[in-house]
Amino acid sequence: MSTTTRIQLCVMMFLQYFIWGAWVVTLPTYLLTQGFSGSDVSFVYTTTAWAAIISPLFMGMVADRFFEAQRVLGALHLVGAAFMYWATFITSPVPFFFVLLTYMLCYMPTVALTNSISFSQMETPEKDFPPVRVYGTIGWIVAGWAIVAVGAAIYGETIEPTPIPLHIAALCSVIMGLYSFSLPKTPPRAAGQQITVQRLLGLDALSLMRDRAFAVFVGASLLICVSVPFYGNFTNPFLHDAGIRNPAGMMTLGQVSEAVVLFLMPYFFVRFNVKALMVVSMLFWVGRYALFSLGYEFNTPWMLYLGVLFHGVCFVLFITGQIYVDNKAPAHLRSSAQGLIAVVTYGVGRAIGLFVAGAVVDTHTVDGVFQWPAIWAVPTAVAFIVTVAFTVLFRENSTTAAVAAKDDEDSAPPP
Repeated sequence: MSTTTRIQLCVMMFLQYFIWGAWVVTLPTYLLTQGFSGSDVSFVYTTTAWAAIISPLFMGMVADRFFEAQRVLGALHLVGAAFMYWATFITSPVPFFFVLLTYMLCYMPTVALTNSISFSQMETPEKDFPPVRVYGTIGWIVAGWAIVAVGAAIYGETIEPTPIPLHIAALCSVIMGLYSFSLPKTPPRAAGQQITVQRLLGLDALSLMRDRAFAVFVGASLLICVSVPFYGNFTNPFLHDAGIRNPAGMMTLGQVSEAVVLFLMPYFFVRFNVKALMVVSMLFWVGRYALFSLGYEFNTPWMLYLGVLFHGVCFVLFITGQIYVDNKAPAHLRSSAQGLIAVVTYGVGRAIGLFVAGAVVDTHTVDGVFQWPAIWAVPTAVAFIVTVAFTVLFRENSTTAAVAAKDDEDSAPPP
């Protein structure tokens, strides 16, 4: 891969995740100021889950079969920009949901497209991809600080409770859309192949559920994701209530720790087994939510900062899970297995979690005041129960390196 191509891919990743980071963190704060309830906010955020379920169908049946990836990427971002801008004029939950759903149906396929474009240019993706993908994390960090900088420099106050972050995301989507057409040509991967809905949704991989370790892993992944929306949807308004200045900027500390973890992951994979990595990561999930609850209860800001910093180790769970699935599944089922996990976690798990989080927030809101310690106690309990169950039930003690090195003689498809 040439230096020019590497730079192109790094810029692509930066813009891709700058767009997401520009609006997804501050949107709950904005919607709550518009009179949306906690359930309304969660209802709006289910668009991400629905898009995660539907986008593999679009990718497999359309983008991967008929069009060059960089052209699809550009078109989706340009169309998405229009819907993101439209959303800034809507202040009612149901119309906002459908406009944002349309936007997310444009955005979610671009996550896979940027990966596909990157992989197609790399001779050794396992070595070349992490240094490129980390620019996505940097883009997310810069987006958070850009929200702070724009508010301070232009408006003299925070813009987090306003639609301005959505305007920034829409503008950057236009830039990304136009830039995409300059990326290296990436022919459709599945041209001429027969594709089924079953394969695209990962249902072919359900046969792997006969393996107890894999079944426990899938169940734990689904249940732990029930707690994800508490952090993703309500941390920003929570930090506002806790008196933290510029929460969007403060929350980028989580992405900083994520970037550090990305660089350390090869070290972790060689020295620790799958179970150890996942259990430790889950314990950090428990710790993050507990720190939020206790930090607010006792007015201890350092606990809130530490809870945000825990994000990097929490992120280990997803990376380890992807590696585990790729190594556990036979060669002919690997794509389906990854699709299954994506649907289970980003789709079903988060959808359930969004409704739970919204209901919990509404239940613990008294006269417009959020009872944050009680709210954070719920994901703390969920994460703790899942961690204990996974620790007891999961039986897979080989290191990730050993699993990766296993022979593929049993991985060939049946005759």
